[in-house]
Amino acid sequence: MSVVQDVRRAQMVRAFRWAAILFAGFLVITQQVLTNGPLVEIDKWLHDLHRPKFRGVSGFLIRSLDDLGLRGVTAAALLLAAIYIAHRFKTWRPLNLAVLSLISLNLVVGIFKFWLGRTKPKVGIDLLHFGGMSYPSGHASNALLIWGMLAYLIYRYAHVDRYRGRLASAAVATISLTVCTVSLIRDTHWFSDLLGGLFIGGSLLVLIIAIDRYWPSNSQLS
Repeated sequence: MSVVQDVRRAQMVRAFRWAAILFAGFLVITQQVLTNGPLVEIDKWLHDLHRPKFRGVSGFLIRSLDDLGLRGVTAAALLLAAIYIAHRFKTWRPLNLAVLSLISLNLVVGIFKFWLGRTKPKVGIDLLHFGGMSYPSGHASNALLIWGMLAYLIYRYAHVDRYRGRLASAAVATISLTVCTVSLIRDTHWFSDLLGGLFIGGSLLVLIIAIDRYWPSNSQLS
């Protein structure tokens, strides 16, 4: 086995391990929501806090930041980038990874949303199995998984160094935390919704990376 294959295998094993850990974290948060655990008390406390009113330019800016987790915005950005990279390197793999990311995210998040049926904070009461679509947060999971996959594709195909790769990771983390913060400010999601969204989005991201590292590709740098 070559050195490159050894590296790829180590990356795959590490990614599978982290995917399992993150998914376990998501299940713990889900259990808290189902059993009305201590995390739900934090939800209520944050919901009752006073919030500033954003109008005009400030309202536009805050909504624009929230849109960084919007399904249409994130999907369009990832698909356009994947198409360009696929064309540039003459391989379908970037587009396949992008489509896999979008399908897995919407499938898993959608199943949990319909199953739990949690109401939004703006309804004024936290109810399960009531036809709501609050948990887990699609904005949070979209922001982490889709922007994370975009950064991963650029890192693997654009021949960037590790320093720039770390900058890309920091940018993804910043975007994800910004989306969550804005959602809390606008009271569009419970805190546990956002936390659950980050955990499931992170789990799917590293799982897809593990799948990518499992099958060798000559089009990638490593």
